[in-house]
Amino acid sequence: MSGEQVLVTGGSGFVGAHCVVRLLLQGYRVRTTVRSAGRAADVRTMLQAGGTEPGDALSFAVADLTADDGWAEAVAGCDYVLHVASPVPLAEPRDENELIGPARDGVLRVLGAARTAGVRRTVLTSSIVTVKYGHPADKRLFTEQDWTDPERGQVSAYAKSKLLAERAAWDFVRKDGEGMELAVVNPVGIFGPALGPDRSLWSDQIDRMLTGRQPVLARIHIGVVDVRDVADLHVRAMTDPAAAGERFLASAGTMSMRDIAVLLRTRLGDEADRVSTRVLPDWAVRLAARFSPRIAFVLPELGAVREASSEKARRMLGWQPRPAEEAVIDMANSLIRR
Repeated sequence: MSGEQVLVTGGSGFVGAHCVVRLLLQGYRVRTTVRSAGRAADVRTMLQAGGTEPGDALSFAVADLTADDGWAEAVAGCDYVLHVASPVPLAEPRDENELIGPARDGVLRVLGAARTAGVRRTVLTSSIVTVKYGHPADKRLFTEQDWTDPERGQVSAYAKSKLLAERAAWDFVRKDGEGMELAVVNPVGIFGPALGPDRSLWSDQIDRMLTGRQPVLARIHIGVVDVRDVADLHVRAMTDPAAAGERFLASAGTMSMRDIAVLLRTRLGDEADRVSTRVLPDWAVRLAARFSPRIAFVLPELGAVREASSEKARRMLGWQPRPAEEAVIDMANSLIRR
């Protein structure tokens, strides 16, 4: 409803900024967290790039997922919370706890503060990585009923951090939520226009391809969804009564890295003349991963084709994502403009 207040954690991030834009355009008042007050001007610049002038409808709170300070003030007076903020690495860390601790503990800080403040519903941004790993090799289609098994197969530190954070959220609401509601959005690889300089995993990848810093590609397939549609799904999960207690996969389809490279070269002309379409054999990727944390990060995807079904979000919430190809091209164009 217009005029209701929503807290969005991490409004300076790729997904968070688009969530703030969506909420403002739909008439909500928004408060967003930043780790330092100096980031407020950056967020306003990003929102202008997204087509909105927030004025007094936007406010800021300084809070960090690694500390308790500021969270009570951040959620005070809010009807809803979109907990988007979470550490997203561009390479496999030396110590998985660098990711797991902040992700899990941050979720519990936000939910605890939301419960105390009487927040009606929290929507958590999780990930497809909490769904698709540790299953038989012949399993190709995944739904919200599936969960990653960290004891089977190769599971990255990032995947573990998101899995443990989402599990912790569901456990908290079930045991200590005191009636508060939770919905979870599990996006695949998020593409679409970047509103600012902060890099996401896939904007960094597209930039490397466009600038020729990615001379070869791995034989991997990734799910693709547009960040604007992810933001739309968050708002639908926030307001639809049927979404309480539910997970929603967000995907517009699956593309291989070579598919993406060919698309860029076909659609962007001279702007993509440094994009390579050469694919390395799997053995060479595994060898290179021994020396590169960036390559090691994608090893769980090597040679696998995993499809995420978004049928539930479409059926229950009326969600309609734009084509995967459009999401990729719009991300590339936004990087070229910058």
